[in-house]
Amino acid sequence: MAATRLDGRAVLVTGAGRGMGQGIAEALAEAGAAVAVGDLALASVEETARRVEGRGSRAVPLALDVTRPSDIEAALARAVEALGHLDGWVNNAGVLHMGPALEVDARAWDAQMEVNLSGLFACCQRAGRHMIAQGGGAIVNVASNAGKVGYPNMAAYNASKAAVISLTRSLAAEWAPHGVNVNAVCPGGVDTPMLAEVAQWIAARQGGDPGALRARMTPAQLGRHVQPIEVGRVVAFLLSPDAAIIRGQAINVDGGDTPY
Repeated sequence: MAATRLDGRAVLVTGAGRGMGQGIAEALAEAGAAVAVGDLALASVEETARRVEGRGSRAVPLALDVTRPSDIEAALARAVEALGHLDGWVNNAGVLHMGPALEVDARAWDAQMEVNLSGLFACCQRAGRHMIAQGGGAIVNVASNAGKVGYPNMAAYNASKAAVISLTRSLAAEWAPHGVNVNAVCPGGVDTPMLAEVAQWIAARQGGDPGALRARMTPAQLGRHVQPIEVGRVVAFLLSPDAAIIRGQAINVDGGDTPY
């Protein structure tokens, strides 16, 4: 099977300063796309930009807070100015605050909804308007298998990711007549700083070594952690014309852990 190619295409990735977002950006560069990479701290995406350029693609680092509409609009304008056009958008920015459901306060709940859902929708809306005006494009939302399974001590995160899955279906149906394809990926067990933070939180409350706990947090069928660039390669496919028949889907990229 031929590898996915995105030659001549330009894509913006949010939350690209580390972990999943960094791996997605590298996979897009591997496929030949130019990549605009955004995150809260410009310094973090400058490292991602160097990795993208190391794979022979053009990179544009951007300071981007997805909870600020003005930041989203400025990032989109800068990406189009620097790259000439924008064919794809990947909503990867996300936050997780662990805690028992009985103890989650309004601030922790709102913070996760603001970034994971409202910020994501604001990005979809701006990207959608741009793509409809230019005649088409593709959006991939990074949801999570947590949005399907519902893990303990992650009620707000689980709910926000379930909402992303539903939102993806809605936008795909609404924007299909305009040539905009919208899908989601649902990672799980990915080798990222967020997974390490989850292990540290659990170990601090239940005892044990967080490193050993993290090492066991792998998909049973795969027997190892999923790597961020592996998620990125699925994202690259969904951004390509080859994925035209895949629409409004929430595709598991969790090594077989989630059967639906």
